[in-house]
Amino acid sequence: MKAICWTVPESWANAQLKTFLRKEKGVSAQVLSQAKQMDGGILLNGTPVFATALLHPGDQIQILSQEKISEIPPEKLPLEVLFEDDHLLLVNKPSGMPMYPCPGHDSGSLANAVAWYLDHQGEPSVFYPVYRLDKDTTGALLLAKHSFAASFLGNHVRKEYWGICQGEWCGEGTESGSIGLLPGHTVQRCVREDGDPSVTHWKTEICGKGHTALWFSLETGRTHQIRVHMSARGTPLAGDTLYGGNREHICRQALHCRFIQFIHPVSGAVQSMEAPVPPDLKALYAWISGQNPQSRR
Repeated sequence: MKAICWTVPESWANAQLKTFLRKEKGVSAQVLSQAKQMDGGILLNGTPVFATALLHPGDQIQILSQEKISEIPPEKLPLEVLFEDDHLLLVNKPSGMPMYPCPGHDSGSLANAVAWYLDHQGEPSVFYPVYRLDKDTTGALLLAKHSFAASFLGNHVRKEYWGICQGEWCGEGTESGSIGLLPGHTVQRCVREDGDPSVTHWKTEICGKGHTALWFSLETGRTHQIRVHMSARGTPLAGDTLYGGNREHICRQALHCRFIQFIHPVSGAVQSMEAPVPPDLKALYAWISGQNPQSRR
């Protein structure tokens, strides 16, 4: 179990502890319920209390958050860590690495790599990805180390993707076609009237040699969302053969989760980080633009 501590500010004097945790700290009903059921799950100034206890400025609150141990076997794999503390792990996911093992392929996944990394750090082997990236999509992947961080971050993360599409155009726009499974397929998606509402904002950066580099931000998180929306407008991601792209210049979809901003679940600080662009995308960008990608920040 992970112990999480906060100090009560003057503005929350005489409030109930559960109100402070739910409204001020974003503790979900489920996480609070789990803490109530643990021995010493909720402490006020070091003493077990009910969630209805009244607070005073300067009081010290501690709650326990679950760390569900993963059963995925550890495997020593390359893992580029961009940020880490007691609550979070941010990695730069490489291409060709799925999120989880799958039937017949019980190795080589991010979950295997994280299990090995945490084991060798002497930490519990947990796997709480805040969101997913496709196997061949690279970039910033944020993982929580306990259940409170995972539930909190679900609503406090903003990501910007960067990619290179086939075709040349300028400006910015929004794609809002609903997305669902392509009829007769179990993996491939398409834009269809009866699909799930999906919104992708895009802004071009530079174009040349039949390609355009863009930034993407999402209002929804559908499977393959950017890939489907770019394909539907006739400008598929370079290398994305599943959605109409070709591999003349890159051997996987040219998509990278490049920028992430989140509110830290415990400190409340706003943190912004950028995942370095991998060599294959950097080379493609240099070819179309004659320069290297510049930092977002």
